[in-house]
Amino acid sequence: MPLTIAIVGAGIGGLSAATALRNAGHHVEVFEKSSFLSELGAALVVAPNGIRILQTLPFNFENARAKPKSVFELRDGPTFSHVAGVDLSDAEERFGAPLYTMQRADLHAELYRVAKGKGVNVHIGRRVVSADPQDGVLRFDGGEEVKVDLVVAADGLHSVLKSVVLGDEVESPARTGFSAFRFQVPTEVLVRDESFQQLVRVKGYGPSVLADTRDGETMEHMVWYDCQNGEMQNFVGIHNRFGSEADDYKAMMVQRFGHFHPSLVHVISQAPKVTIWPLNIFAPVPRWNRGKILLIGDAAHPMLPFSGQGANQALEDAGALGCLFDGVHSADEIATRIALFEKVRRLRVARTQLMSSVRVGKEGEIQTELRRYADPPGADVPQTFAERLAHDFGFDVFEKCREALRDHEALVVPETRPLDERADAANYAAYGQE
Repeated sequence: MPLTIAIVGAGIGGLSAATALRNAGHHVEVFEKSSFLSELGAALVVAPNGIRILQTLPFNFENARAKPKSVFELRDGPTFSHVAGVDLSDAEERFGAPLYTMQRADLHAELYRVAKGKGVNVHIGRRVVSADPQDGVLRFDGGEEVKVDLVVAADGLHSVLKSVVLGDEVESPARTGFSAFRFQVPTEVLVRDESFQQLVRVKGYGPSVLADTRDGETMEHMVWYDCQNGEMQNFVGIHNRFGSEADDYKAMMVQRFGHFHPSLVHVISQAPKVTIWPLNIFAPVPRWNRGKILLIGDAAHPMLPFSGQGANQALEDAGALGCLFDGVHSADEIATRIALFEKVRRLRVARTQLMSSVRVGKEGEIQTELRRYADPPGADVPQTFAERLAHDFGFDVFEKCREALRDHEALVVPETRPLDERADAANYAAYGQE
């Protein structure tokens, strides 16, 4: 008999998990507090490890106006010269899937279309205010209660259910001292600009990280890639300034990155609107589950944007749920499958969270901390830009789940190695101040 599963939150993680669990044969209800379905934010990189999950839903990339990219590169901001890069033209052979860049709203809209087409019920304007983890009961702001076999909390950074799972162990994020400028410019506006043409002639077809590589201390950098089938150019600038609503963010960004290549500075000046987002950092939490409630996505592991892995890790969560709960026909099996889920996910996510706290090229600075989360203990951890991408992109969550299931057939699942979130919080705060 299929399980009845509630997904709290209809974002990228919630909708992808809903479809994956529906594909596994279960009855899935999604509850979203907003009265409309839309995804905030600009563009994002969907890396091979995330694409692999989308392909199994299946996901229509044409509908999402997305095309595969051929390179991921690091360039020197002041000179725009090439520093390092990974050729992604053979990403499908090397990593199992290509890399795409997408507008977040396009990704979300297609995930919603796929979920509805699979028979997932999505309820909007339904705010969950509390839950009983032992009985699997959700309580809504109107007083209604819904009882299910499993609650998947995909309710984001400000998760209501996170406090139900962690209780007093919920900690506030640490301030990094950094913010992110964000802006987009239609390509048709920039193609007439010779400064833009000078950059495009040498830029690789994919995400470009632009940093002052002569300054070994700074974490400031820019990221540039296109989306919407090349019709929009997306820019992010990480910097150690905070702004107020009264500030001219475009002028701030021009000043902050004024030492970058003149053509880049000119492109910034063409931005129709620049927004700013403060960046806070979260340490790995000690557990993701309590009773019948399981945290996924940003509710479990919010990340800084330095690796572009936030959405990809939510997609990995979804893929793992679909794989591990496939063939589960009794609520008595849920606790075991959740234990397997944490075994597959937590160390992997902890490493990715840690690397997301430093920009590409600075992997050598976090070796000691990365080794704490090596899986198995003593295994090699990424030391370079290329190794970081291989770690992030090459992970096959389905094979990891199948391996865990094979082991479980003969062995009792060992308790997941605990994470010391208090020590991690201190470490993460220290990284953010570098």
